[in-house]
Formats: sequence, structure tokens, C-alpha cells
Amino acid sequence: MAINLQKGQRVDLTKGNPGLSKILVGLGWDPVQQGKSGGLFGSLFGGGTGASVDCDASVILLNDQDKVQSNSDVIYFGNLSSRDGSVKHSGDNLTGDGDGDDEQVHIELSRIPANVHKLVFVVNIYDAVKRKQHFGMIRNAFIRIVNPLDKQTLIHYNLTDDYSGKTSLIVGEIYRSGNDWKFGAVGTGTNEGSLGEVVKSFS
Repeated sequence: MAINLQKGQRVDLTKGNPGLSKILVGLGWDPVQQGKSGGLFGSLFGGGTGASVDCDASVILLNDQDKVQSNSDVIYFGNLSSRDGSVKHSGDNLTGDGDGDDEQVHIELSRIPANVHKLVFVVNIYDAVKRKQHFGMIRNAFIRIVNPLDKQTLIHYNLTDDYSGKTSLIVGEIYRSGNDWKFGAVGTGTNEGSLGEVVKSFS
């Protein structure tokens, strides 16, 4: 039975799941259908000029000071694997098998280097500023954590806030707690226009 979280909640990931060393993190979202967004966003933000909203999921690896240590610690469509192979991105715009994952990240918790204390999951809109797009144009955003051995969803978090005008989402985080790992449902929208700007906020 999956644990459904609300914004700000934190739960044990490995403590209640002995032996869990590999996880799959799925992230998904749906574009708001044209003509159903009420017109307000179109008048305020230009309506996106009709271009499709291209969202990209990324993982930022942080040390115990919540700082990113190198560019190779940013896992995204342009860098699909961490140096040690413990974090692997499935690639841009993957369609999930019925559960609606748009992109997936495979993680081997037991292989994550000791100097990495937190993994932050981010979703950006590609070229958001130029295209005048924002997360008010996206609905049904979620993050879930799956046990890949039995395909069971352990944790599910739906992002339900109004993210109009926001161009980046800090979705959730996995972090060390002693010898265990926990998950935090963050759900914070920011105004960074690119993944690079998000990474700078952790430098």
C-alpha cells in the first residue's frame, strides 16, 4: 500500500522497508488542455504562444551542507548517469507503463557515495522564459517511489498547489538519516528560468 503524502511531510524510506537498496523514482505531469485554462493565464503570461510545454526532470546531488559539488552531480537529459552509476536517468520524455510516469530515475541507494547526503528532484520547463510558459500550464504533477523488484509504489506525492507563474518546481528530496534514507515532499515553485539557475542556488 503506497503512502500518499501532503506537502511538507517526511517519511522513512528504508527503515520500514528492510533490504531496500534499489528504487525507481517516477515523475509525471499533464499539460492543461488549450481552452480549459480559463484565459487568465493567456492574458497574464502570453499563453505560451501555442508551443507544447516540454518539462524535464533532473536530480541534484548535494553534500551535507546542501551544496552541489560539481556539474557531474547534476543528473538530467544531458548527463544521464552519476559518475559512480548509482543514479541513472532514463532519458527525456519517457512514457511510463500505464502509471503515467513521464521520466524515471533509477537509484541504487547502497552505492551512493558517502559525501552525498541529499538528492533533490527538480522539474523545469525547457526554454520557459522565451516561450512564456509556466507551471500554471501543467496539472497532475506527481512524484512516486517504486520498489523495482515487485513494482509496488511505496510513496506517492501529488503536487496540488497553484504554480502559476513559476518556471521551476522542487518536487521532493531523498536524504540520509543516520544509516537510513528518508523522503520529503517539498512541492516548492520557484522563478528560476533554467536548470542551471536552480543548480546555482545550491552552489
